[in-house]
Amino acid sequence: MHTVILTIGKPKLAYARAGVEEYLSRMSPWGGVKWEQLKAGTREQESAALLARSEGLFRVVLDERGEIVASRALAKRISEWELRSVKGVAFLIGGADGHTEELRKRADWVWSLTALTLQHELALVVLCEQLYRARSILAGLPYHRD
Repeated sequence: MHTVILTIGKPKLAYARAGVEEYLSRMSPWGGVKWEQLKAGTREQESAALLARSEGLFRVVLDERGEIVASRALAKRISEWELRSVKGVAFLIGGADGHTEELRKRADWVWSLTALTLQHELALVVLCEQLYRARSILAGLPYHRD
């Protein structure tokens, strides 16, 4: 199963760039995760671009209105997607103004990292860390501690 993270714009914050690069490099043994930055625009333009680029993939929209799950539950979902032969998963992070209702409706899963509203660059770092954590759980590595 290939995984892609789609974001709007490139992170301007140095810590965000460094965090994303760190966790993406850690996931390379499991086939890696591709990260693509799409052009910023209005919320409608950004959501349309995210929908177009994720066409044919299992869409996971990161949104504060989504379902909150624990790290082990995320790992279980990823494992289930692989068992169902999902070919590709796209994690979608919008720009500063978030997603349109249409994009949320067309998602296969709307996921919230936390009940807090996160700045989108910070959400990207947290997403990358949680994907790495889920992969390490599935691989039986000692990174995650209950």
